Amino acid sequence: MTAPIIREDLRPWQEALRAEFPIVTGHPELAYLDSAATAQKPQAVLDAVQTYLTTSNANAARGTYTWANRTTELVERTRERVARFLGDSRPERSAVHFTSGTTEGLRTVARDWLPGLLRDGDEIVVPDADHQANITPWLEARRLLAREGVHVTVVPMPYQSGSGDYDHRALAERAGPRTRFVATTHVHHVYGGDMNVQRIREAVGPDAVICLDAAQSVGHIPVSVAELDVDFVVFSGHKALALPGSGAVWARQARGPAFVPGGWSGTPNTVGVASLEAALDWLDAAGVDRIGRWTADLAARLTEGLRRLDAYEILGCPLSLAADSDVQRRQGIVTLRHRAIDSGDLGFILFSHGFMVRSDHHCQGDAGEKTGSVRVSLHVYNTGEEIDRLLSVLASLR
Repeated sequence: MTAPIIREDLRPWQEALRAEFPIVTGHPELAYLDSAATAQKPQAVLDAVQTYLTTSNANAARGTYTWANRTTELVERTRERVARFLGDSRPERSAVHFTSGTTEGLRTVARDWLPGLLRDGDEIVVPDADHQANITPWLEARRLLAREGVHVTVVPMPYQSGSGDYDHRALAERAGPRTRFVATTHVHHVYGGDMNVQRIREAVGPDAVICLDAAQSVGHIPVSVAELDVDFVVFSGHKALALPGSGAVWARQARGPAFVPGGWSGTPNTVGVASLEAALDWLDAAGVDRIGRWTADLAARLTEGLRRLDAYEILGCPLSLAADSDVQRRQGIVTLRHRAIDSGDLGFILFSHGFMVRSDHHCQGDAGEKTGSVRVSLHVYNTGEEIDRLLSVLASLR
């Protein structure tokens, strides 16, 4: 079977969008394949940053002059923009808190909110084969509670052998009446699969709080809190085409105490907020659903080619490798190993051919992969031609 052809109906759309990324078009000899680490920025985001810094740069909620008022309006408007982008049907009830990214957002929930939910003897579910950012904060919260005499049991999230997917049936057996909180991931940063969050709710029941790490889904595939019965959605702006140092926590405010970040609220990253508003506008105009289809097609093209190369092992669900698979496709992330070449060396080799990829352990938790690997992660600016060139180079390495 030949590699699947990228759907022709999306080619003109993709070519027009690719042209809006100056760093991509300015380096045609390079292929940036590391968007799971950080995404490149379209011209509209760069323009929004420049406009803000040259017309309205001021602190928010601390002045009465025009620039300060504009900045305050920007911050509040972008809170509403985040809720709308996430499909929040009841924004008057929920809350949006800006952070420096997913890591700080998850730590904020763990530090400032989770202790108010838990009592002695309660249980929390922690996904210890996911990103460290979605593991460490919950373990830190447990240690802090233990110092106060509140002992919480950590239940490891069960995984299906060989696929990296959550084992929802096993989770239903492990969860009980004292399971109060579940940390979960929307799209896995190593295996690239949609982790079927809706089945998490079925497994743990209607009362447990679910916190969703959406770092690899917001800006990559549609995310609708109206459809996902979760209580928190946490994401990074820089993976969603905005600037580094921006991100948000969306809180449903339905289960447990109200989410109110602790401490004094200092100066917000106003330029980051400006970039986030512009990025969400750009993504809506481009069509996140089409972006998801495009990157899934590229990932299928890559996995279809890789499975014919005996020198490589592809991490994740083996049933999702084929282009005609009837299981969920990888969401723009494909992670692989060469059976004889170290992942770090493979990363250097690929860069010598113009491919920028991630090659290490990808910040995965202790229950994850023990050996390094190379991750190819895609966005709308990537092309089928780049995938074909990559496969040609990989095929030449015996």
